[in-house]
Amino acid sequence: MEEQELVKKCLSGNKKAQKQLFDLYAPQMMTVCHRYANRNDQAIDMLQEGFIRVFSNLDKFSHSGSLGGWIRTVMVNNALTTLRREKKFSFNESIDDHTELDSGGDTLSDLNLQELLALISSLPTGYRTVFNMYAIEGYSHKEIAELLKISESTSKTQYRKAKLRLQKLIIDNE
Repeated sequence: MEEQELVKKCLSGNKKAQKQLFDLYAPQMMTVCHRYANRNDQAIDMLQEGFIRVFSNLDKFSHSGSLGGWIRTVMVNNALTTLRREKKFSFNESIDDHTELDSGGDTLSDLNLQELLALISSLPTGYRTVFNMYAIEGYSHKEIAELLKISESTSKTQYRKAKLRLQKLIIDNE
């Protein structure tokens, strides 16, 4: 079924179409939720709450971009709301508190995707959130600052610290 037709049927209350939309996007959105959650049960909750928001706001989908991209944005915003509600953010160190690490080689070459995602998920919530938003989701530091209600320099600092911590974790894993 075409995307536009699927949305139209979902909006009319067609349960079969709603299940089809969920089944189509849930696996990739679960991956998004896992990147922001500390635990599997938290990721499942984020996914469920996110799809409630998707179905509640589906009439706001403008068809100007892809449905998958719009759903991803809803999921990321829901994950951020969940983390804010649980007061999981801590942004308070200066960028000068850390020095640059360099292993001298390609530290990612021996890691598979699952190992890398596990290392990312082990980062403190603030680092992990900014890293996901910037490096994976493609938000700018300005957008991250607005969404998280932090300064742009704090976003840049958290991203830099996340990279440094990841680099250290990768080196330690070798």
